[in-house]
Formats: sequence, structure tokens, C-alpha cells
Amino acid sequence: MSLILSREDYFPASNLPIAVAERMPQPSFPPHRHAFSEIVIVWRGNGLHILNDRPWLITCGDVFYIRDSDCHSYDSVNDLALDNILYCRDRFRLALDWSQLLPSQEDDAPSGWRLTTRGMALARSVISQLERESRKSDSLSIQLSEALFLQLALILRRHGYAADRPWALPEGEQLDLLMSALLGDISRPFDLTRFCQQNQLGERALKQLFRQQTGMTIGHYLRQLQLCQAKYLLRTQECLIGEIAARCGFDDSNYFSVVFTRETGLTPSAWRQRFVTPRAPVTAKEKA
Repeated sequence: MSLILSREDYFPASNLPIAVAERMPQPSFPPHRHAFSEIVIVWRGNGLHILNDRPWLITCGDVFYIRDSDCHSYDSVNDLALDNILYCRDRFRLALDWSQLLPSQEDDAPSGWRLTTRGMALARSVISQLERESRKSDSLSIQLSEALFLQLALILRRHGYAADRPWALPEGEQLDLLMSALLGDISRPFDLTRFCQQNQLGERALKQLFRQQTGMTIGHYLRQLQLCQAKYLLRTQECLIGEIAARCGFDDSNYFSVVFTRETGLTPSAWRQRFVTPRAPVTAKEKA
């Protein structure tokens, strides 16, 4: 049974539509739901974000739109810093079509997004103002909070792209270009030297920038992406372990099993077995 976070614990007054919860750092946190929606923006560090049972490796620039029906948690965090922008649509006063400003709430819509370096700088400035105004309960402050939330939503739309659709990257900069390439197809080896040559980037400087912003090496990030995908496929697909290994970028299924076991403490088969629903015993009547 997951925790349910109430509005009363996070919104200072019952008429406030928006609140900002800064988590610097964000500790591990058990599965939970809330009586509100939220936008999560990751500023630095890394960790696992489990959203509706799907693990996501998160680091700077990752954005998640969490519905009140969603269940999520944080695990294996490392200097993870993020902001939660909490909001209650039923409390908004501005007559706006929020369905055009926030991502679709349909089940097949992307859950994870990326924000460009430029977008992060713009969003950080707006959130700083929003954090101050959202504490006040007078009418003008509430309207200003909504206006700032609108500005933030527009920034995320203009400078964001779906994590699983990196070809939609707008206004890419060095780190954004690299992230989009890494997220493109984890089943194929990534050639950093070739990537840097194609984009006229310094390989050493790019490695340093990546580690500074994410707290990981590029190789570690790629390996964690592969393992997150493997966990998801083991839970949702019935294909052979060797096929899952290949789809996650491992040429050798035995090596995949070694790496997976070392990282999780379970073999791929044992991991999959955790999510198999036991069959009910056959009764004497059914046997007859």
C-alpha cells in the first residue's frame, strides 16, 4: 500500500493552487501518491525514479509530469537535487486551457521529458519567483503565482523534448546533444569519439562537463540506462533473456546476467520471477 500525500501537508492555505517543494538533496522515498499533481525538475546528481513501476535513471535536465493517479518513488540517489512544483487544477482562477499547456494526461503519453540547458536556466529563474509568491494567500499573489506557473509551463513546452523521442530536441547545446544521442538507441554501441567529431566537440571537455552535471561518467550512465530498460522488459515482456540482453545493448547474454546480478543482487530470471503472480491452487471440485 503506497503513501498518499495530502494537500493540507504541502499547501499553506486551502485556496492556494501552487506550491514549490525544494529537495536539495532528495533522499530515497518510498512509493507514494498525492492528492495533487506535480512537475519534477532535476537540477543535479542522479538516482532512480520509479514511476508506475517503471524505473527511470534521472539526472540534471530530466522533467516528469506526475498525475494524482500516479505512484512513484526515489531510490539509489546520489546528490540528487530537484524541485517539485505542486499544483491543484481545480483551484486555478485564470481561464486558461491547461490541456494545451501541460502534456497530455493519456496513459500512452510520454512520462519522462528532457529540458535543454537554456530551458533549465529560464525555468530556475521562474521557479525562484514562484517559490516566493506561492507562499502568499492574497488574491493578487495567487494570480501572480498562476501567471508564473503559466510562464514555467510555456518554458517547458518550448525547451523540452520527450526523453524517448530525442529527435525532437530543440536548440541543442553540447550536453543536450550528447544526452539526446545517448537516449537514442541503447541497443547499439555508442562511439563518443565519432560523436564528438561529427559535432565538432572536444571529447575531454565533454566528458568533464557530463560528469560535473550528472555525477556520473558517460559509460556509467549508459550502463544504468541499459539496466533500467532491462528491468522494465523483464517485468513486462515474456521474451527470452538473451533477446532482452540484445535489446539492451549486450552482445553476450552471459555477460548481461553477470552485470545485472552484480548491480541488482538478483539474476535476470530471479528479477522476473518477483513479478509473476502465483496461480491459485486447483480445488478438488475443479479437479473433478
